This record gives sequence, structure tokens and C-alpha cells, in this order.
Amino acid sequence: MTHVWNRSEAARLLRRPTPDDDKYSRGVLGVRTGSERYPGAAVLGVEAAHRAGVGMVRYLGPDRALSFVLARRPETIGADGRVQAWLVGSGTDAADRHPDEAVALRSILDGDVPVVVDAGALDLVVGRVGAAPVIVTPHAREHVRLRAAAGLPPIDEDSLDARVAAAVGTARALGVAVLLKGAQTVVATPAGWTRIVDAPTAWLSTAGTGDVLGGVLGALVAAAAASDVEHLGPLAATAALVHGEAAAAASEARNGGPVAALDVADAVASVVGSMLRSGE
Repeated sequence: MTHVWNRSEAARLLRRPTPDDDKYSRGVLGVRTGSERYPGAAVLGVEAAHRAGVGMVRYLGPDRALSFVLARRPETIGADGRVQAWLVGSGTDAADRHPDEAVALRSILDGDVPVVVDAGALDLVVGRVGAAPVIVTPHAREHVRLRAAAGLPPIDEDSLDARVAAAVGTARALGVAVLLKGAQTVVATPAGWTRIVDAPTAWLSTAGTGDVLGGVLGALVAAAAASDVEHLGPLAATAALVHGEAAAAASEARNGGPVAALDVADAVASVVGSMLRSGE
């Protein structure tokens, strides 16, 4: 039976800054998300990354999305430069991707720093030749399409055991870590490491929360400076747990009522702080 990731395990992977740290040593996340059609995805991912404790966020996306990002988080850097991890694909559609954007994304995937790949960039993972550690973050339908593109058989999405086995199969076939989103999120690595993260509230199933998860995960990966794909599995499970607890906290603050994606992002910092205290 696959182990359920817990708070004490997650706390060990969260990094509290020391007096010797600066914004660079705390991790720099490059973000290439959002589009003219869906600029909000960029705002949500960048907001979540800042709330999760990354030292700096560099946003490289459409001008319209950049203006929204800077209006919400003016400390974001809108210029290229050195990063410790990338978050790409959220709020984009492969069908609308400009050739120049495809070149830029392939360059990131062919680089040497870890990449969190979401939504509209998932198709670029199939057949990639780069050595960068990669984690993909599909929901169920995206996972079906990703497996089909990789020539892998369909799966029974109604069975947790089948979802776990499929996530492992995808991880091995593509050489990536997998975070398969759902009420029971499945995390798997090519070596067969697996964990389950249970969502503490169904209010999490709303637009934009996946973009928030991407930002949290990107921040954790940048702070950890993950050097190999196996390292990404525990970081992904931790991000999913932080994300779920943030949604529960945001709902509790509203008497158990519904939450929106920015509510979840806003609660991330408090959850990180609580986990760090519990791990002391």
C-alpha cells in the first residue's frame, strides 16, 4: 500500500532562512506561465511562489500577464537571469503556442536546472533530450493525453492502485517525476518511489488552484536546488500537502465555506510557518 505523506515528513523539507542567507541563496524561481488569454495563471503561480518562501521570482511571460503580476507582486523581477528552478506551462495552451515560445521552452527543458512542467507545456516533455530534472503536474485528463503521446496504454482512473501504477509507469517511461493531481494526489518517481497526499477539503476543486500548486512546488524546488529527479518526489509531496492545508485553512477562515485560488495562495505562508514550528 502506498504511504500517505504526512506533516512531519513535509516539515523536514521546508527550509527556514538563516542570518547568512540572501535572496539568491534562498532560491530563485524562473516562471514562464500565463498567456494573453489566461494571464491570471501567472499571477496565481507567482503569488504562491512568493508566499512559499522563495528568495526571488523572475517572471518571463506575455507583457499583459507581466503587468498583472507586477500589480499584485511588485517585487517580482521581469528580466531574465540565473535561476535555480523553472515553472512553465500554467495558463497556456499548446495549440496556441508561438514557435518562438516553443523554442524557449525546449531550451529550458534542455538545460540543467529542475523544471516544473504544467498544463500547456506537458507535450514538450515527450521525446525531450535534456538532462534537467523534470516533474510534470497533470490532472487526470492531462495524464491520459500525456500517456497517449508517449505511447503508453490507458488506465483505470477510478482505481487508486491503478492511478499509482500508471503514475510510476509514466515516470519511468519519460524519466520524470509525476504529481498526478486529484482528491488523492499521487506522486511517483522513475525509481518507483510513491506517495499519496489526501486533499483535506473538496473546496480545493476550483479554477486556478492548480496554478497555485505549481507556484508552491516551484518555490520548494528552487530553494532545495534539487539535483536529480528522485529528489523531486518528496518535494512534490510536500508542495501538495502545503497546498491542501492552505485550502483547508482558507476555508476555515470563512466558516468552512468556499475558497478561491488567491485565498489558497494567501494561506500558504501561514501553513509553511506552522509546519516549520511543528518540525522544531
